[in-house]
Amino acid sequence: MKYLSGKVVSNRMNKTLVVEIERKKLHPLYKKIVRKTKKIKVHSEDTEIKIGDMVQIAPVRPLSKEKHYQLVGKIKK
Repeated sequence: MKYLSGKVVSNRMNKTLVVEIERKKLHPLYKKIVRKTKKIKVHSEDTEIKIGDMVQIAPVRPLSKEKHYQLVGKIKK
């Protein structure tokens, strides 16, 4: 199972968080590091997660139309 980590950008939905995953990739022609971001909807029973928290998520079976990940835990800074 592949765990991902990212920053919470929204917690307004009921039992759902929006997590922004950032990855860095080398551009093949210009040899510059390019940042790519993706927003993923995550199922969360925990209501104490706030915007800006770093969290770890894992893929699960589809829970709804757009939720395919579940919250594993909060990453401590």
